[in-house]
Amino acid sequence: VLRDALQDRFGNHHHVGDIRGRGLFWGLELVADRDTNEPFDAELKLNARVKAEGMARGLICYPIGGNVDGTSGDAVMISPPFIVSETQIGEIVELVGDTVDAALAGVKGR
Repeated sequence: VLRDALQDRFGNHHHVGDIRGRGLFWGLELVADRDTNEPFDAELKLNARVKAEGMARGLICYPIGGNVDGTSGDAVMISPPFIVSETQIGEIVELVGDTVDAALAGVKGR
């Protein structure tokens, strides 16, 4: 259910290069250019923006920086509890979408 919801929301997102995971542990790779998988400039600290935007919305997520080469690359991981309902999964994915979109809104070149 979580995989399908993430795929529905982010499968065609211009700045999501990959959606990967298993069970209730999933990550989104955030890229400047989806066609080339070029990462955002590390100085933008997109992962920190994602964390701040998520926390402002009540979403606890795991922001990751440097996943491409130790410096460049941004991703966000989510891992809801085993007792999550399908309705809650929908709410979580909506929050993740709002969070990612808000974090990207302030980034040059978007």
